[in-house]
Amino acid sequence: MRVKIIADSACDLPQDIIESLHIDFLPLVVQIDEQQYYDGETIQPKELYQMMREGTVAKTSQVPPSRFEETYIKYAESKQPCIYIAFSSELSGTYQTSTLVKTDIIEKYPDFDLTIIDSKCASLGYGLVVKKAAELAEIGKSKEEIIEMVTFYCKHMEHLFTVDSLEYLYRGGRVSKTSAFVGGLLNIKPILNVEDGKLIPLEKLKGRKKVLKRIVKLLKERGYKLDKQCIAISHGDDLETAQYVRDLIKEETGCNDFLIHTIGCSIGAHTGPGTISIFFLNQFPSE
Repeated sequence: MRVKIIADSACDLPQDIIESLHIDFLPLVVQIDEQQYYDGETIQPKELYQMMREGTVAKTSQVPPSRFEETYIKYAESKQPCIYIAFSSELSGTYQTSTLVKTDIIEKYPDFDLTIIDSKCASLGYGLVVKKAAELAEIGKSKEEIIEMVTFYCKHMEHLFTVDSLEYLYRGGRVSKTSAFVGGLLNIKPILNVEDGKLIPLEKLKGRKKVLKRIVKLLKERGYKLDKQCIAISHGDDLETAQYVRDLIKEETGCNDFLIHTIGCSIGAHTGPGTISIFFLNQFPSE
């Protein structure tokens, strides 16, 4: 029996990839006022970004335990081996919740073959990990082979991103109110990355075009054989800028394999409209 790959909505993969690779998709929760929505199910990114532009403040919470329980029981009863690749435990409690639910399920179904992996990744960086795992599962690779590759991808996945407004990072506690205010006045744009699952600021530059070009330069410094891999670009409802960045990367690296998609609601609620992120490997397997 093939391995089933499970992921949550913070992977930001397009629906056609989720369906074609038979990925089981668990939504994080988005709360607006008193209403709760399921990311990618009952609210879509374009709706959220429009509301945010109009002043709406959105909050997020992890995948509900009940969704894990329903999913795990389904596969436990069918005796399907599973790998759940989770959104970074440093950015969400979803990984911790999944392990607690697993403990309960194993008591009832002691033979359930489930492995949970903390990706320490986010958005399409996480998505590239999930996509690779699902591709291996589709061609019948063993669970051990898939776990080995997932572990490698998680370790070597680079994240670089910038936000159009510091306001949303301030609301999420990532920058101070003063930094957000002064940054807005001076058109300061940060470059951030993810290290060991945590959000880390790298640099601050003035002007959007300048920061985008700097991100591409960092990509060239950190990436490995960029013309031989798929580079992912996620955006906060700003496809035009994502395509501009793609063209810069093409020109600088010769890469022709890109995955471009909108940042989903669970991450977009904290980064806001206009965010641009790029994801790539800094090493290849067996090298």
